[in-house]
Amino acid sequence: MNNYCPCGSDKPYAECCEPIITGVLPAQTAEQLMRARYSAYVGAQMEFIFESTHADHRKGYDHAGTKQWAEESEWQGLEIISTKNGGAGDTTGEVEFIARFSDKDQTTEHHEIGQFIKENERWYFADGRMVRPKPMAVAKIGRNEPCSCGSGLKYKKCCGK
Repeated sequence: MNNYCPCGSDKPYAECCEPIITGVLPAQTAEQLMRARYSAYVGAQMEFIFESTHADHRKGYDHAGTKQWAEESEWQGLEIISTKNGGAGDTTGEVEFIARFSDKDQTTEHHEIGQFIKENERWYFADGRMVRPKPMAVAKIGRNEPCSCGSGLKYKKCCGK
């Protein structure tokens, strides 16, 4: 059995996220809390998800529905894109991440920028904002340039009509 932490840290679960999830140790950084929250979703440990959410952002939380969704999902990995602040000496932090999972045969990449708050020496998840895919850059083709379709004609005589 693979005992590495689901958060992708390459550390054993018992030395990585488990002490944070079980309350033995608090998360020292916003990123540690983000990793522990991902691991808690993998293990359907909804009490930790609830408790690690800032009290101002718990309204409407559905323990049963979230647990069912977490248990039915196939968790495929966490990728930390970037962090901004969120260190041991900070009171706020931001973690951009992608959580990959399959739900009902639909593979999903949940790309979010999570906001974290530190109060009374404990980190909490406050809010998240989905990251939208950037529009694909389309190079403008001049009317007299070769058409991008590969026909060999000028753009104005081909697709630019």
